[in-house]
Amino acid sequence: MARPVIVPTGVERFFGEDEIIVSKTDPRGVIVYANKIFLDIAGFSEKEVIGQPHNMVRHPATPSSIFKLMWDRIQAGHEVFAYVCNMAKNGDHYWVLAHITPSFGADGTILGYHSNRRVPDARSFPEIKDLYTRLLAEEESAGSPKTRISAGLSFIDRMLDQRGVSYDRFIHSL
Repeated sequence: MARPVIVPTGVERFFGEDEIIVSKTDPRGVIVYANKIFLDIAGFSEKEVIGQPHNMVRHPATPSSIFKLMWDRIQAGHEVFAYVCNMAKNGDHYWVLAHITPSFGADGTILGYHSNRRVPDARSFPEIKDLYTRLLAEEESAGSPKTRISAGLSFIDRMLDQRGVSYDRFIHSL
């Protein structure tokens, strides 16, 4: 059964600086756990999210290349930090600073992923929003979805090269 299309409302939601949104997924990104803060901010019940792909809260304001970058890093066994705009069930949005880590089995295989999301520092928003606007334009100017993601990743690489920093250093400098 296809999930309903959620239309962004343009309304921003907020959560407290002392609150942490937590979710866990299997290796394919299917939600196996979501805490109450996740459910409250996203407006879903536990029954609605368990067993669903985590991208059910994906907002179009976050470029596809950012998600590709995150997936590449965690599937390679590395943690990743990223600013993400998520979408609630009714189309409202909320910004998070996501910290995603793989969970490993005794044999070293990835069993799933654990994500903590915190309130991002508001001082980082101008730079992140500007970067994401430029990334979305870069992706949109490319052809197919695969080409769009590659164009976005190339843009990120060029930006980091110009600044002379790694992705991690860039994110932690904001």
